[in-house]
Amino acid sequence: MRVLQILALCVASLTAASAAAQSYPGKSVRVIVPFAAGGATDIVARVVAQKLGETWGQQVVVDNRAGAGGNIGGELAAKSTPDGYTLFMTSGSIITANQHIYKKMPFDPAKDLVPVINVANGPQVLIVTPTFPPKTVKELIALAKAHPREISYGSAGFGSQTHLAAENFLYAAKIEIVHIPYKGEAPAIVDTMAGQVPFSTPNLAAAINYIQQKKLRALGVTSKQRSPQLPDVPAVAETVPGFENLGWFGFVVPTGTPKDVIDKIYRDTAKALEAADIKSRFEGLGMAPVGSNPAEFGKYIRDETERWAKIVRERKLQVD
Repeated sequence: MRVLQILALCVASLTAASAAAQSYPGKSVRVIVPFAAGGATDIVARVVAQKLGETWGQQVVVDNRAGAGGNIGGELAAKSTPDGYTLFMTSGSIITANQHIYKKMPFDPAKDLVPVINVANGPQVLIVTPTFPPKTVKELIALAKAHPREISYGSAGFGSQTHLAAENFLYAAKIEIVHIPYKGEAPAIVDTMAGQVPFSTPNLAAAINYIQQKKLRALGVTSKQRSPQLPDVPAVAETVPGFENLGWFGFVVPTGTPKDVIDKIYRDTAKALEAADIKSRFEGLGMAPVGSNPAEFGKYIRDETERWAKIVRERKLQVD
């Protein structure tokens, strides 16, 4: 009798989970973005949120929670109710590098968050204020070597992937430039346009419009080849052989979220990424849709975590 009761409970539980997935979402869904509005993470989240809202017939609301290199938004997401109504649009560094950078993390990415889908990726771009003397990556490196630690650069925050992209570049070019962290790449871009900081390395998606409008000058993109959207801008690798740095953005959810719900979010997001208007939007931003499934995304996150652990140690990027 006891065995039958247990089996009945299991069947009831599975039936309830399946029913929950079939009715999901029955109300508005929140997408937490851990940076200020206007950056690449925010742009990707809003593009996908709009399409998911159309698919689900529910509002998909972007909630910007900036600060601490993405840890504020990450903690909020990790501690949210695991019911599928809170999605976290993470950029790569938050769940792969921050745990190596910050001695005290408010959440454990590996234990508290579950991968759903890698949405998109794309390069960063080295941008300077239009009045900054260097016109090429080579000239920037020469100036930095002649005046070590006299030049500053802005990023989306300590530990953000725009910060780590810059650190990768500085390491490869063997130069030292002072880091000025912001609460998102959009504020860093604004200050670069204004000349408050002469140099920054935002995601291409966040800066491309300003570059095309000549409000910023692009010295190089961090992909191996030139971006089709900016064919006249060299790849950094043309000056620093072998250099490459790509940013990525994906959905994760709090641990405990029902698998059926995770699978539905994955399927509907993957379908959204196949839509012609989404592909066109990402292409115009210099990005590419990815769409990897939860298992593939999980492996990618683990591999990235190991890679960044080594880079963080070598660059001595740890903070209290």
